[in-house]
Amino acid sequence: VNINFSKAPYYFHSVALFSRKIDFTKKFNTLLLKSLLQKSYNTFLSIISLKNFIMKKVVVAVFFCLVQTVFAQISLPYIFSDNMVLQRGQKMPVWGFSSPNETIKVVFKKQLKETKANEKGEWMVYLDQEKAGGPYELTVSGKNKITFKNVLVGDVWLASGQSNMEWNLAATESYDKELKQTKCPLIRHIKINKKINSLPQNNVTETHWDVANQQTIGDFSAVAYHFAKKMYQEKGVPIGIINSSWGGTVVETWIPREAFEQSPYFKEMISKMPKVDIEQLEQNNIVEKTKFMESLTQEKVSDFNANQFLTENSASPKAEINVPQAWEEQGYKSLDGIIWVKKTIVLTENDVKKDATLYLGKIDDADTTFFNGKEVGGMKQWSDERIYTISKELLKVGENTIAIKITDTGGGGGLWSDAKDVKLVTSDKTLPLAGKWKFGIEKIFSAINQNEFPSLIYNSMVHPFINTKISGVIWYQGESNVERAAEYAKTFPLLINSWREKFGKDLPFYFVQLSTFNNDGNSNEGCPWAELREAQTQTLSLKNTGMAVTTDVGNPNDIHPRNKKPVGDRLANLALKNGIYSPVLKSYSIKGDKIEVTLTGKSKLMAKDQQSLKGFEIAGEDQIFHPATASIVNNKLVVTSDKVSQPVAVRYGWKADNSDLNLFTKELLPVSPFRTDNFTLKTEGVQFSLK
Repeated sequence: VNINFSKAPYYFHSVALFSRKIDFTKKFNTLLLKSLLQKSYNTFLSIISLKNFIMKKVVVAVFFCLVQTVFAQISLPYIFSDNMVLQRGQKMPVWGFSSPNETIKVVFKKQLKETKANEKGEWMVYLDQEKAGGPYELTVSGKNKITFKNVLVGDVWLASGQSNMEWNLAATESYDKELKQTKCPLIRHIKINKKINSLPQNNVTETHWDVANQQTIGDFSAVAYHFAKKMYQEKGVPIGIINSSWGGTVVETWIPREAFEQSPYFKEMISKMPKVDIEQLEQNNIVEKTKFMESLTQEKVSDFNANQFLTENSASPKAEINVPQAWEEQGYKSLDGIIWVKKTIVLTENDVKKDATLYLGKIDDADTTFFNGKEVGGMKQWSDERIYTISKELLKVGENTIAIKITDTGGGGGLWSDAKDVKLVTSDKTLPLAGKWKFGIEKIFSAINQNEFPSLIYNSMVHPFINTKISGVIWYQGESNVERAAEYAKTFPLLINSWREKFGKDLPFYFVQLSTFNNDGNSNEGCPWAELREAQTQTLSLKNTGMAVTTDVGNPNDIHPRNKKPVGDRLANLALKNGIYSPVLKSYSIKGDKIEVTLTGKSKLMAKDQQSLKGFEIAGEDQIFHPATASIVNNKLVVTSDKVSQPVAVRYGWKADNSDLNLFTKELLPVSPFRTDNFTLKTEGVQFSLK
């Protein structure tokens, strides 16, 4: 409700703030609540304008009594619900909101804990640690009573990251098999809904815990589900998964502000971010962003005319961009909104004899496409291939115009396939359409993108439940940080250490190394994807961390591989500490024209397909890498190349698509890509900055 409470007396201001903490959803319809608050405020303004002082005192007293009655109900954050799992073997915090100084009683099994809320109406009790078991009931009472049913005690894990962690089980290749289970494992799952804020929040948006069964598991995080299933099978205790993940997000948005402030490297960056609420931040942001975009296009956003843009002979906008390529990569950072691109082509008589086919590749996010001013197609999914038929009636000899209205709701924007995929196929020839297109901005969305500022997701999707006791974290993220891969060696450890300050010192933290994907780069050109993998590997220097290597289960043509079971299983192996993990580089030594490499662990190395080892390269002092031959000798790697007589460095798997690598352990786990050199990386010096 857009009310300026600061103009009201302090008491009503306090009540208004307090109301944000109360769980109204079970008591009030949201629209009714908004109406109540608005009418209450208007009534209050009328009250304080009364000239009769005695009448004013009476009415004010009655009004405040009514307000207190409305807001006196105790409530708990949404992390508490029926079917939840509480962490075994640790004191279990239970907290919530109530009237100031209200007495609160919490009952669980044979335990009874009592406390009194503080002046802000906040309270917390700690239940004594319990062994795994259930189901039980958890009851919280004050002026009202809340009972949570079917509560289990077991191991709780936080599953977080971007889309490959968020990816649900129903969209994976193992889903049908999981549905055939006669009895689902004892797993509970809660999905934290997507929300951002510039300031730390005390509650997530409404959500609940689900019991694993045939009706629910399809919506579970696939990686987290397979992780939890293996953990349950091995340990025999209930597993709870808090799934707080968001596709396409950068690591910086998951890190609390104070972590940046305490970092010598990041403190200057974070000092430029104002400490204001999200509404004020959005207002500031849209003004500055509009100025910035207009400085690039040299045209006012308010002057843009879509009808004129579609008119063939109209004056074209000044700005141009490369197509296909995300406009964020061309200087238009964090541009979300309605954007138009246009290209004029020339057709001959032979081109217009039959229908033509327009290939635009993938467009992020939605498009409406026009040919000579007439709509010819449109799609809403950013990953769909756009292929539209252009009837011969729309084709004409001479100049023809292709215009695309693109609605970008977040993340990258624009056409983003390979150049060869953007073309017009006529009855006579194929016309490549890649290159410069006219560019115009119709509207800039005021909503802040989740990646525009640091800490936005942490504030709304992690901070509200930092009191929760958990066993550890599983993390799958990094694809969105590839362009700042070198800096990831600083941000990723910062995230881990900051979360450990919240959830517990040396909290187990297990993560997935980037999988195989058909991205650009190699050892001689530089490869950001490989550099991000290295930053992840370096993070293993932190105590109680582990990395699941997945180069063998990825899909070069899909950044979201559907084979999630091995990923979850490998994370579980790390949590179980069973010694089944992928080796990484330990040391190396140069011996004449050969380099001998030692890996971590004791597992026997092997070529999975019994063929020659693939993916090795060697460089001399010139830092130019050449293909190399590698062999396994006494469980070490001996690498050589007939083109390099005096080697100084060896690299393995230094590219994005590693689907052909065949160096594995006897447990059939791939060896992590590595390098022995410290040559300059392609992404060095690329830093996160406020947009």
